[in-house]
Amino acid sequence: MSVLVITGTGTEVGKTVTTAAVAAIAVATGRSVAVLKPAQTGVRPDERGDADEVARLSGAVTTRELARYPEPLAPATAARRAGMRPVGPQEVAEASAELAAGHDLVLVEGAGGLLVRFDDEGGTLADAARLLAAPVLVVAAAGLGTLNSTELTARELRQRGLELAGVVIGSWPAEADLASRCNLADLPVVSKSPLLGALPAGAGAHAPADFRAAAPGWLAPRLGGTWNAEAFTSAFAS
Repeated sequence: MSVLVITGTGTEVGKTVTTAAVAAIAVATGRSVAVLKPAQTGVRPDERGDADEVARLSGAVTTRELARYPEPLAPATAARRAGMRPVGPQEVAEASAELAAGHDLVLVEGAGGLLVRFDDEGGTLADAARLLAAPVLVVAAAGLGTLNSTELTARELRQRGLELAGVVIGSWPAEADLASRCNLADLPVVSKSPLLGALPAGAGAHAPADFRAAAPGWLAPRLGGTWNAEAFTSAFAS
C-alpha cells in the first residue's frame, strides 16, 4: 500500500501513537514516509501537533498539516467558530496523492472517528479514503464499550465499499480487566477483520530511540512488525 488512512473509533484511543509506530517500522526498513494530518484542532500555532509528535517518535518523516484550528472540536465546528476555511475530502485526497508521488508510504491520520465532519457539507475522512481508494486502519480502545464502536466503524467502511485493513488496540493497559481480555477475541469477530496490534499504555512517553526499537513488537507483520495476535490473545486468556 502507498497510502494508509488511520482512523479511530473515537477520540483519545491512540491514533497518533499508532501512526508513529507504523511510521517508525517503515522508516527502519528504509522506506520514505510522509504523515498527513488534514485538520489539527485544539492546538495553538506555536504548539506541536499530532504530525509533529509522529515525527518526534518515528524519525525521519515528512509531515504536513492542511489546517489548524484553535479549539478542540470537530474540524467543521472548529473551522466555523474560528471563521476559518474548512478542509474538504477532495483537498485531503489531492494532498495525499501529491505526497504519495514522492514517498513510499503516506499515513493519513484523521481527527476523532471515521465520520467526524471536516466541513459543513458533511465531508469526512471516509470520503477522502474513498477518493484515494486507500485501505483504512481502525484504532480502537481496549475496554468496555469498544465492541460497539468498532463494529459500527467496520460496518460503515464496508457499506461505503472501503477496505478495512484491520484493527489495532491503541492503548493496552498494564493491568487488563476482564472486558479488555475478552475483547481480544471479540474484536476480530465484530469487525470481521484481523487484529493487527496492541500498543502498551503510555507508549508515547517512551524516548524516541526506545519507541522505535519496541514498535515492531507492537504491530503485526502486515504492518511490518512481529506482533502475533494468537500468542497475545492466548497470553491474556482467562
